[in-house]
Amino acid sequence: MALKSMQAVALLGLAGCVITTTPTGETRRESRSIDLDKSEMVRVDLKMGAGELKVSGGALKLMEADFTYNVPSWKPDVRYSSGGFRGNLTVEQPGKSSSTLGNATYSWDIRLSDDVPLDVSVKFGAGEARMDIGSLALRSLEVNMGVGELKLDLRGRPKRDYSVNIHGGVGSATVRLPKDVGIVADAAGGIGGISVSGLRKEGGRWVSEDYQHAKVTIRLSIRGGVGEIKLVAD
Repeated sequence: MALKSMQAVALLGLAGCVITTTPTGETRRESRSIDLDKSEMVRVDLKMGAGELKVSGGALKLMEADFTYNVPSWKPDVRYSSGGFRGNLTVEQPGKSSSTLGNATYSWDIRLSDDVPLDVSVKFGAGEARMDIGSLALRSLEVNMGVGELKLDLRGRPKRDYSVNIHGGVGSATVRLPKDVGIVADAAGGIGGISVSGLRKEGGRWVSEDYQHAKVTIRLSIRGGVGEIKLVAD
């Protein structure tokens, strides 16, 4: 993914940011995986400065991932530890890339296990994030995004309640929600406004029909900046 135009927009919106150029090299493709262990739940931290992030379920291991990059110093740092009951998985982009221009290529394709309860935290500076994670056994999800686009698909059959918190900057967020669970959504946008389908307005929030009697409820909080928020329950 070429980051030049994306980075330029980010720089215009960030006062006091210094423009630099990072030299690129040969494009590298690497794969990493983390085996399942006896951890009964896992916290997953994904930290990317700029690029293209894809997250999905269906992994046979705890994590299966493919990385593509052409800046050697951006080789993803993958760490996993476990205290027995709880595991901690971190995938992080080294250094700082949010103030970099050039023909950088940087993408992560991460698949996670559907079988282990997960607390997922994503910190994403600039670019595009596509997360199709409705099959995961989520306990919580938090997304902090700077400049770019978020496409989050939570459609699935969750077995437990969980919370979703999204903090957006300059860009847009589209969130697709399952139809057959309780939904309580609190969203506040910026200039782009908010569009909602499949939910009804109740007070200052959007809810699904009969949400008070649902066996499973997803509680969603979105705070956006200059951009558009779309909520779709289908």
